[in-house]
Amino acid sequence: MRSHLQTLTRTVSVVRTLTGGFRPSPKAITRTMSSNSTGLMFQLKLNPITGNSEWIVIEEELDDASPKPMLATTSYLDMLNDSPRNRVYRTAIDKTVSKQCHVLDIGAGTGLLSMMAARAMGVDDDSSPSKGVVTACESYLPMVKLMKKVLRANDMNSKIRVLNKRSDEVEVGVDVASRADVLVSEILDSELLGEGLIPSLQHAHDKLLVENYKTVPYRATTYGQLVESTYLWELHDLYSNEANVADGIHLVPKGKESILRVKPQQFAMHCDAMGEELRLLSEPFKIFEFDFWKRPDSHGETQVHTKATNNGTVHAVISWWVLQLDEEGNIFYSTSPKWINSPSTNNGLSSMYTGTRDWCDHWKQCVWFTKGKGLPVRKDEDVRMDATHTDISISYKFNAQSQTSEVDHSQDSHLTLSPERIAIYGDNNWRQFMLKAINYALKGKESPLCVIADDSVFLSVAVAHISKSSHIIAMFPGLGDKGRQYLQAVADENGYSMDRIQVINTRKQQLTMNDTHQNKVDLLIAEPFYFGAEGMLPWQGLQFWSKRTMIDSMLAEDVCIMPCKGILKACAMSLPDLWRSRCALENIEGFDHTMVNTTLGACGPSSESPCLPFFIWQCGETQKLSDTYTIMEFDFLKPLSSCHGKAKVEFIEAGVCHGFALWIDWVMDSTNDIVMSTGLDQRYWKQGVKLLAEPLKIGPGICSTVIEAHFDSSSGELSVNNR
Repeated sequence: MRSHLQTLTRTVSVVRTLTGGFRPSPKAITRTMSSNSTGLMFQLKLNPITGNSEWIVIEEELDDASPKPMLATTSYLDMLNDSPRNRVYRTAIDKTVSKQCHVLDIGAGTGLLSMMAARAMGVDDDSSPSKGVVTACESYLPMVKLMKKVLRANDMNSKIRVLNKRSDEVEVGVDVASRADVLVSEILDSELLGEGLIPSLQHAHDKLLVENYKTVPYRATTYGQLVESTYLWELHDLYSNEANVADGIHLVPKGKESILRVKPQQFAMHCDAMGEELRLLSEPFKIFEFDFWKRPDSHGETQVHTKATNNGTVHAVISWWVLQLDEEGNIFYSTSPKWINSPSTNNGLSSMYTGTRDWCDHWKQCVWFTKGKGLPVRKDEDVRMDATHTDISISYKFNAQSQTSEVDHSQDSHLTLSPERIAIYGDNNWRQFMLKAINYALKGKESPLCVIADDSVFLSVAVAHISKSSHIIAMFPGLGDKGRQYLQAVADENGYSMDRIQVINTRKQQLTMNDTHQNKVDLLIAEPFYFGAEGMLPWQGLQFWSKRTMIDSMLAEDVCIMPCKGILKACAMSLPDLWRSRCALENIEGFDHTMVNTTLGACGPSSESPCLPFFIWQCGETQKLSDTYTIMEFDFLKPLSSCHGKAKVEFIEAGVCHGFALWIDWVMDSTNDIVMSTGLDQRYWKQGVKLLAEPLKIGPGICSTVIEAHFDSSSGELSVNNR
């Protein structure tokens, strides 16, 4: 599963590396390190204000009193609340583990599948290899500790052997007495392969399993469908969108179309939320089939043939997978979009492949963008597509699509950004908004020294293009030298010389007067945008306040600071699907999980739900229950400081309040005329969500609530509470 990002936690830099199986769990987003000699465990934390990381000591035991940031922001809770998933696994395990044997669980998590297996074969306390044994393999240490609590609470701790290792580190004769007869696992992401499914199965087949072993699940099949969607096109084709903008800025000049792009990969998205913006151009088609019961290949290719069902332009391939959990083919789980589940639109797929499921965030559909403006097709035209899989990903190529002519550039000058960032940079309204703010900031300034305090290549190019006499220092804390190489590569097309642009050393903690040749800073600006923080909470952008504070003594008396203010906004929301996926756990298929609620940050009377980042518009059923309220303001004209604020929120709609959506509006000018919102109407930015401990039914006698926020400038934490 793709895991949520918390403001104080640094994501593992390589998400698609190989933990429970061959992976340091993408379900868990913190990087941890343990020391066997000292008994200590460390966690890598990122201060969202300074941008600096440090290893801190965390509690050895996950007791109820210790902080749980490393697990509260993962997808484990969402996954455990997926009742259809739990049900099909229980049914398949009961059916497959029909006698006492050795069961291996790779990527065991809380131990749910291990407990199902132990119960299915009646393992007792004096189990031996000849009777029955379950080995639970989980490499993520905090989860191992939590699993042991779950096992003890369910009287399973003596029935299941827990290994704190990656599956490829397990040795028969050392860690386990014998090879396993049955493999149970759930090492799947939205793309299917991204959590190291293939390498895990290969190693298990070669080293850990008997011949003719059984497995749950039994097989997985990926399906796809061709779609037309202007929204999806805008998420990747910056060149074509920029060609429709007449502002003179060329982020992707002709002949350099790939210099600023999204990574060529599948992106997990809630496609149901796009609704009528998607136009289907084909029936669903089968792509790959992966059998868990035999050794998979690391590489595979297939050619897909499908007929276009309408005239149009193929902007993307939407894909999903169907999991067959039993050998007979009676138990299935599908990540298909809802239009596949509709009886009237199942497009000939067997009904067993189109079962409904609840909204969940841990498994979505995937989107693969076609090149450029897309592939034009006519109804009944045969469309051929080559599909390729590696050991961790699946990619596509259309035979009929003409290849965009591009000059071969050094890979060093290429920048890969998120689809949402590409769409923002290609949006005409956003660009006009930012150019208006830049012109406002430059007004009356001749030969200004401008510091770009974030990773915005747009601001860097725009200022250099507009102000021919300016000198620019780009801090680029995330892009670093990649940003410098990019600016150099597009300089000629944007009419500036690199003599006027300086990218400071990214390892440099403090900008000094030596960097500015003893000149004061006339203009300090940011979007704000920080590379690598796109999926984090909205107030990650407050890093700009820290940058401004660090160079306070270097600012000119008439310095223009943009943005000059940040406003924390909130709106009461009905979020039934999101709340259900994050609510407190009780009994899961007969096993008590109440002891994990506090650790996993569940919504409930005995646990506190953290603020988490979500695209609200992709969160299933949603409804605004109040107007928008200002909670507090951050004054960037003054140095960084702690602050707090609160607001009385009046409900204007009847319903059930599950929590609050929070975001920041960035005020770019001192007259408050130029305000960039990241709120509910802006689909390219994630909002923060603070869920209530218990849903609040809005009715007679309940017409308002109070929301309060505290910002700690030393840690960068922003805490939100309601009463």
